[in-house]
Amino acid sequence: MSAISIAPNGGSRPISRRDENIRFGKMVVFVNALVPGAILLWDYLHHTLGANPVNFAIHTTGMLTLIFLALTLAVTPLRKITGLSWLFRFRRMLGLYAFFYSLTHFFIFFGLDQGWNIPHTFREMLVRKYLLVGSAAILLMVPLAATSLNIAIKKLGPRGWKALHRLTYVVCILGVIHFYMQQKSDKTLSEIFMVLFGVLLGYRLIEWMAAPKAAAAGRGVPVGLAAGAPRWMGRLRVREVLEETPNVRTFRLAAADGGLLPFPYEPGQHLTLSLPIDGRTVKRSYTIASTPTRPGLCELTIKREENGIASRHMHGLHPGDLVEAAAPAGTFVFTGRGEKGVLLLAGGVGITPLMAIVRYLTDQHWPGEIYLLDANKSERDIIFREELDALAARCGNLHVHYTLTRAAEGWRGRRGRIDAALLRQAVPGLTELPAFICGPAEMIAASQQLLRDAGVPASRIHTESFGAAVDESGATGVFRISFARSGKQAMAPNTRPLLQVAENLGVAIDYDCRSGICGRCKCRMIGGEVVMANQEGLGAQEQADGIILMCQARALRDTVIDA
Repeated sequence: MSAISIAPNGGSRPISRRDENIRFGKMVVFVNALVPGAILLWDYLHHTLGANPVNFAIHTTGMLTLIFLALTLAVTPLRKITGLSWLFRFRRMLGLYAFFYSLTHFFIFFGLDQGWNIPHTFREMLVRKYLLVGSAAILLMVPLAATSLNIAIKKLGPRGWKALHRLTYVVCILGVIHFYMQQKSDKTLSEIFMVLFGVLLGYRLIEWMAAPKAAAAGRGVPVGLAAGAPRWMGRLRVREVLEETPNVRTFRLAAADGGLLPFPYEPGQHLTLSLPIDGRTVKRSYTIASTPTRPGLCELTIKREENGIASRHMHGLHPGDLVEAAAPAGTFVFTGRGEKGVLLLAGGVGITPLMAIVRYLTDQHWPGEIYLLDANKSERDIIFREELDALAARCGNLHVHYTLTRAAEGWRGRRGRIDAALLRQAVPGLTELPAFICGPAEMIAASQQLLRDAGVPASRIHTESFGAAVDESGATGVFRISFARSGKQAMAPNTRPLLQVAENLGVAIDYDCRSGICGRCKCRMIGGEVVMANQEGLGAQEQADGIILMCQARALRDTVIDA
């Protein structure tokens, strides 16, 4: 298997405000985590630790070890509940501090209490059994600390690394037992720690028991949403607005009442917003870029288009604003079930559903190989770059490759569009993988052809178009469009979608995405002929029955619609 570059590929790039905040946050955590140890050392050197300073130091460092172990375990549930993906950046540091204080705890006991006397120390361990339990916990922390570096994660692979780091649970249990056994009378504090670790480990157990149910969802109906059930509709509150690139922002949405999201969804699905713009309601569908494994929030990452009334409206929102939404919808979904790998091809802001898939698979520790090829115009247009690089460094099965069509001179990575050479270099076993493509319509058409030429079956290629679909029929003309039940008709050029014709006549047609994805604008064609550039929202039987997507259909002759 060839190695794929996941580094920034040379050159300089601007540091975003969010990156600066995370770096500052890491510095704050690093300094504050060191403070208890520094205070303890200061007090010891100045003889202010009481009548038995060595015992006080041993007890304090043991407590600090348990506290940092608890903080390390708390990162994952907090991240999944709140949707704050940056929290995982602090987990490694917290875990290493737990190891640091455990070593300090041991060497204070061995050096200051036992005088570096190995035989005497062993005899003490045999007499006081809790010392054996604590020593076992520290020994188990050694391989965890040794494999915390990115190079070790790469060598072990995601499955091996995950299996090894389950020792953390054993360490926590042994640490609490050690603390409980060595307390002579009042065991209240040790019981508090037992409850705390019981809750944190219980969360992991519940998550593990729920995993088969999540996997069983496959690519079908989301867990908790029965087929045919009415879609959720309601209001979401903007919790936070993050700047990804100069013209792309992420809107972090939460339930209006502050609880968990009021709907389930699958990675790759989209949310439909109803936006009040200039006295009318404009509906637009935006992919949920976050993962359903974090049910506290969902994220929409939206590019501001100069002529896009909806995207310009969204970029004017602020934390605290409310938006009307309907969710979820879309079949551009991948959960990893039954597959050994996946190919993801992104063009510009088309990265959003693929990012949801990447976040979902890495959160689930999916063992398959993930190949992401991300094409953008320039280096500053790469969305989620910081997070993707961090995930790739942490997950040995995630391979990220960037290519730029308008790269500056300082860029030392790949240039140009996604082509056959890049596919051959970046994706071993290409023909055995399902492929998911999202981006501009032209990029999708070219990528589909590349994959078909490489031998990937058409049934294994899944697409979602961002932007206007391409009509390749070449037909021109003006035709009569009639709506049978409404009794209305109009002459319209074949360049105009039938949904727009209906809107101009006042014929009510339900719609959401206007991109041929959601299928909300389905109508039956009684007579005539149309061309549809995108038919993703239709099933094969529906097409055979004369069902069309009004947002995509353009007339090729006089046409009658049952509406």
